[in-house]
Amino acid sequence: MDDLDKYIEKRTQQNPKFIDGFDRGYEQFKIGALLKRARLDAGLTQEQVAEKLHTKKSAISRIENHAEDIRLSTLESFAEAVGKHLRLEVA
Repeated sequence: MDDLDKYIEKRTQQNPKFIDGFDRGYEQFKIGALLKRARLDAGLTQEQVAEKLHTKKSAISRIENHAEDIRLSTLESFAEAVGKHLRLEVA
């Protein structure tokens, strides 16, 4: 068990609702990380993606670092701007 697993277990024992918030936060982080990775793989800067989406670099940074409540249309536009296709899965 690594340190993160130990931390999660300890916090969940202290507050059983912790894991729900952690899972939601992790999913949001993961979306932002995937978008950033796609941008970097495309060899694009945040400024370049912002130009393609007719927005500011700060908006791209917010998307990559705080992906909560991001609209589906924004995800689709971002993916297209970096040469990718958005694929959703319900599991």
